[in-house]
Amino acid sequence: MAAIFEQMREAIIDGDPEKATALAHAALDQDMSPLDALENGFSPGMSVLGDQFEKGEVFLTELLLAEEAMNAAVEVLKPKIEELKSQTKTKGKVVLGVIQGDVHDIGKNIIKLFLSVSGYEVIDLGRDVPVRQFIETAEKENADIIAASALMTTTMIYMPELIKQLGERGLRDRFKVMVGGAPVVREWAKEIGSDGYGRTTSEAIDEADRLLK
Repeated sequence: MAAIFEQMREAIIDGDPEKATALAHAALDQDMSPLDALENGFSPGMSVLGDQFEKGEVFLTELLLAEEAMNAAVEVLKPKIEELKSQTKTKGKVVLGVIQGDVHDIGKNIIKLFLSVSGYEVIDLGRDVPVRQFIETAEKENADIIAASALMTTTMIYMPELIKQLGERGLRDRFKVMVGGAPVVREWAKEIGSDGYGRTTSEAIDEADRLLK
């Protein structure tokens, strides 16, 4: 099993959609959980590239090729994921998006899949989402959690702004706030007053479950 996970990781790092597609089919043929394939195989490749991009070791072209490969794998796995989703009871509602100024949404899209399969109703705001839109949507949808992601340190600054504006509007106790993304670390998330943090998909789901207990 470790060998196929490593091949999946390499397919993403190499930006090879054909290889990613073939490996996703192989995973399903072996009765592997699509979530295992994503979390242990394909997603780690995106994490590596996200870290390298933040450090300036790779450029946007490599990131876009990796996203193309990731999307190709997800398309193969999606029907099985939807099947799993239909068998799960709803736990709560999450407003999810990539924080303003940031347009890199592959990590957000993966978290969306995992949250959905794990029993959460997800309102996906997409990318480059203004702070006020997170808050207004959470109010309108009567959400339980606001989850914001970022891939660049230059856009992370809007995460504490989100928490600040919730406080100014008297809504800080109404919604739980989760943050994540390649440059975000648990210590910083705690420092800005976030309620939850997820470095990996499974961490994010565990945090969401914990917050709604």
